[in-house]
Amino acid sequence: MVERQEQAAPDGVLTRIGQVVMLHHGGDREEARRRLLDLWAEIGQDGDPLHRCTLAHYLADTQDDPSDELAWDLRALSAAQEAAHGRPDGDPGAVRGFYPSLHLNLAADYLKLGRTEAARSQLRLARGAAESLADDSYGDGVRAAISRLAQRLGDPSPPDDEPWGPWPRYFL
Repeated sequence: MVERQEQAAPDGVLTRIGQVVMLHHGGDREEARRRLLDLWAEIGQDGDPLHRCTLAHYLADTQDDPSDELAWDLRALSAAQEAAHGRPDGDPGAVRGFYPSLHLNLAADYLKLGRTEAARSQLRLARGAAESLADDSYGDGVRAAISRLAQRLGDPSPPDDEPWGPWPRYFL
């Protein structure tokens, strides 16, 4: 019974991250960065990979320097890979939906840094990973962002074998 209650209970760390993200979206980037860094210190390098992935993903968004943003996005991807391969519940699919966004963020980081080929490589990975996205508003938004970034990179057409068809032309 206790085990079932623990499974049903909301994840306090993810809730706290969400609260800080709302602060960031409200315009207080510095305070959001400070609080996310405090959470990072609390969780530590060996903390839950899902928590580290989520934190690093949002910490990247609070960075002023594109190199710092890239470093946090790389940490997020590394933690997602760890979560996918080492989940105690045996469900690597639990983080599958993260990969399109994580690779898209890395592509955008590399583009900001003038590393076009690295950006294209990450964009290809984002496209491939987008197959796992549901046909919902989140999936549509990520696919649209992939499309916009592809246009910025001068590659507006998805490969013919893309399962999700023509890309919407909004977002990013």
